[in-house]
Amino acid sequence: MKLTKAEKSWILYDCGNSAYSIAITTALFPIVFGMFDGVNNMDLGYFNSLASIIVAVLSPVLGAIADYKDKKKRFFTFFAALGILTTLAFTFIPPASGQWQLLIILYVLSCIGFAGANVFYDSFLVDVSSDDRMDKVSTSGYAFGYIASVIPFALSLGVIYFMGMDLALGYQVGFFITALWWGLFTFPMLKDVHQRHFIEPDPKPISNSFKRLGSTFKEIKKYKVVFIFLIAYFCYIDGVDTIIKMVVPYATSVLGPDAFDTFMLLGILLIIQLVAFPCALLYGTLAKKYSARAMIIFGIATYTIVCLAAFFISELWHIFILGIMIGSAQGGIQALSRSYYGRIIPKERSNEFFGFYNIFGKFAAIIGPFLMSLTTTVTGDARYSILSIIPLFIIGLIVFLLLPKEDTYRKEIIG
Repeated sequence: MKLTKAEKSWILYDCGNSAYSIAITTALFPIVFGMFDGVNNMDLGYFNSLASIIVAVLSPVLGAIADYKDKKKRFFTFFAALGILTTLAFTFIPPASGQWQLLIILYVLSCIGFAGANVFYDSFLVDVSSDDRMDKVSTSGYAFGYIASVIPFALSLGVIYFMGMDLALGYQVGFFITALWWGLFTFPMLKDVHQRHFIEPDPKPISNSFKRLGSTFKEIKKYKVVFIFLIAYFCYIDGVDTIIKMVVPYATSVLGPDAFDTFMLLGILLIIQLVAFPCALLYGTLAKKYSARAMIIFGIATYTIVCLAAFFISELWHIFILGIMIGSAQGGIQALSRSYYGRIIPKERSNEFFGFYNIFGKFAAIIGPFLMSLTTTVTGDARYSILSIIPLFIIGLIVFLLLPKEDTYRKEIIG
C-alpha cells in the first residue's frame, strides 16, 4: 500500500511525539524525579492521574469546538507547542535546585500538551485515510514512531553514559534532545495535513458545541457499538497506559537501587522500542487477515500475562523478557484501538467523538497509576501494586467480547 503525502506527514508526527513517550513518560523523567531529595518515585502515579483528569475534562469540549471548519489544526498546534516548550523547560531545573514542585508543575503541563495534541492528531486519521486503509496507516504511525524514537533516546543514553549515570546533567541534555526532536517532526504535520471532515461554523460555536455534546449523550443508544467499545477501552487501555508510565518506578522499587544497573534498565527500554516496531506492523498485517477485533483481544491477553509475571520478578533479565512481551503488544493494541474507533464514528464529528475516546482513555489512566501508588502505600510493598491493574484488563476483555465479530460498524451508526 503506497502512502499519500498527507498519510506520511501524519505518521511523521508519531515519529516525533513518541520521543516524549519513551524519554519523559517512561524512562528519563522518572529517574531525574527520583534524584530530588524527599520524593518517592511511585508518587508520580498521583501526578500522572492529575494530568489525566485535566485532559479528560477538557478534551470532549475542545473536540466538539474543533469539529468546526479550520479549528482542528489550531487546537493541535497549541497543545503540541505547550508540550514541546514545557519539555524543553525541564532542561533548566536540575535536582540540585531542589525545585521539584516547579518541575512537577511543568511535567503536568507537558502531559496536558502531549495528550491534548494527541486528541486532535488521532482525529486527523479520518482526514488523511479511508476506512479500508486505517488499520495499516494507524499501525504504521505507531511502528515508525517506535523505531524513530530510538534515535533521540539512544543519543540521550550516549550522553548520559558519557557524563555519568548518577549525574543529572546528561538527563537534562536528554530532555533538550527530546523536545527538539518532537518539534522538528511536528512541522510536516502542520504543513501537509488538513481537516477534510468538518461542521460549518455558526455564530455561537461554544454554546452549540455543548448542545451537541448533550445531544450525543442522549443519543448514545444509537451508537451502541461505539458505547460498548468505549467501556471496554476505558478498562484495558488503563492497564496499557499504567504500565507505560509506571514500569520504571515499579522496577526500581521492587528490585531496589542496588539490584540493577540504571544504564542496563534504560537499554532494555530501548529494546522495547525496537521490538515494538516490527510487532506494530505485524499487528496491522494480522488485523487484515484475522480482524482488528481479534488482535486487540490477543493484545489484552498478552498484557494480563505480563502483569502476572511481573509480580515474580527478582532479576534484571526478568525485566528484559517482560519488556519484549510489552513491546510485542504495545503499539499494536494502541494503533488498532485507534483505527477500530475511527471506523465506527461519524467522520464529520470526529473531533467530538475522539474527545469522548480521549476522555474515556484519560479517565481510565487515572485509575491504574493511582491504584499502584495506593497499593504500595497501603501494603508497604510495591510488588503487590502490579496485581491491582489485572482486573482492568479482565473487565475490558469481557466487555470487548460483546462487540460484533463482523465488520458491521457503519451499519450500527447509520441504522
